Amino acid sequence: MSGRNTALTPPADATAPVRHPDAPAPGEPLGAHYEHCFGCGEDQPHGLHLESRAGEGVRVTAEFTVKTAHQGAPGLAHGGVLATALDETLGSLNWLLRVIAVTGRLETDYLRPVPVGTVLYLEAEVTAVAGRKIYSTAVGRIGGPEGPVAVRADALFIEVKVDHFIENGRPEEIRAAMAEPDQVRRARAFEVNP
Repeated sequence: MSGRNTALTPPADATAPVRHPDAPAPGEPLGAHYEHCFGCGEDQPHGLHLESRAGEGVRVTAEFTVKTAHQGAPGLAHGGVLATALDETLGSLNWLLRVIAVTGRLETDYLRPVPVGTVLYLEAEVTAVAGRKIYSTAVGRIGGPEGPVAVRADALFIEVKVDHFIENGRPEEIRAAMAEPDQVRRARAFEVNP
């Protein structure tokens, strides 16, 4: 057994990702894509409040501080919270491609515990694109970009149309997001995750 899922391996005819010409510049903060998002939203009192920045090529970096509300075992981050941080970071890559995409598969490896109070530094990049499929990878390090690797993930995102959210979301939230007068904020509300 190889240990890695073949569904996360790009096909032979996959192409290299291409950063959209209108993508945020390297170093630019990406901001919350939706204020109620558990991963990055400002209006989530117990959310991650993950802060992402555009990197070079089709890469992003992000950080979040593990708070008491994020623990599983006493004093340690919950594994699901760490997976959420990876998923949020990976999903923000799609903003650099300027596509709407949802998580199709996320495979996470937990390498070391992450204590409450720790700043988790995340790096992610798109590795390949094949039709509507976007292949990406991420790593989370304790304390900074040179810190020890605590978690890593490989993911497959699937490009969708905004109708995916309109048909499946709760009507009151969809109406509120669609009524947003700022076109960029309205588009970003539907940026990541099903």
